Amino acid sequence: MHPFTFLLLSSLLFLTSEGAGWCYDSEDITCGPSTWKEEHVLCGMNKQSPINIVTKKAKFDKNLSPINFEGYDDADKSKNWIIKNNGHSVQVTLNGDINIKGGNLPGTYKAVQFHYHWGTTSDPGSEHTIDGEQYPMELHIVHQNEKYSTLSNALKQPDGLAVLGFLFEESSEGNSKITNVINALKYIPQTGNITKLERFPLERMIPDQEKLVKYYRYQGSLTTPDCNEAVIWTVFAEPIPISKDQLNAFSKTLSFSNSKPMTLNFRPVQKLNGRTVHVSDSAVRLFNAAGLSMVIAVWTSILFN
Repeated sequence: MHPFTFLLLSSLLFLTSEGAGWCYDSEDITCGPSTWKEEHVLCGMNKQSPINIVTKKAKFDKNLSPINFEGYDDADKSKNWIIKNNGHSVQVTLNGDINIKGGNLPGTYKAVQFHYHWGTTSDPGSEHTIDGEQYPMELHIVHQNEKYSTLSNALKQPDGLAVLGFLFEESSEGNSKITNVINALKYIPQTGNITKLERFPLERMIPDQEKLVKYYRYQGSLTTPDCNEAVIWTVFAEPIPISKDQLNAFSKTLSFSNSKPMTLNFRPVQKLNGRTVHVSDSAVRLFNAAGLSMVIAVWTSILFN
């Protein structure tokens, strides 16, 4: 596919997300998530996202090997990215040869864009939850399966997109690796605002690769209308640190199309409806180790008190 064509498709990826007819409850409850299926029928289907991941029910899958990140270390600054307030989130349209494969993904997927979901200055705002816990913010890096020549075809297929989900946890110190994105927010406060973002290695935003072998996998959908059930989801166990000030910059700087502060821009968790959530070996080991440590701590307390 010609690079310009792919960039154009990238900018159109969530075209329906920028149109009228849907919103989040914090903007207007009459067009919030509970109403989406009325105008967007796919939002009422059985494989919707996000979900609550129950760690003890996740099924170990030996095929969930580490994902291969290709081009995530590319530091070429000759081509800028575009960062935009699309009325529902802040979205960065990507270019360049940035791909993922492996990890039992059925092919090679090209990075198209990334965006965020967050809460308020006092409330969490991630879309996925872990054992019922909602995190302060969530990053989605969206990839399109290269075997589909058009976005419309990809959105009709269960393997059309692969989205990587990263949860954030509040830290006492700022995260310098996301400073450039946060600094750009002041240039896009209103819906439709666009500015250039100097390209940087995408790997800088996410945890080190050795920490990315711990993840959950399930079949789901876009979390915004039209809610196409075309997404292979990978949600990583390792959170990304972010300071309170950095987190607040999103809700304090950006506005919805009606000029209300852009807050709580997440879809509530959806029913699994019989789907299985799989887990990588490393994630199994991580939580087994955590459980063992808890047992040891309890018995130590009993024996020595």
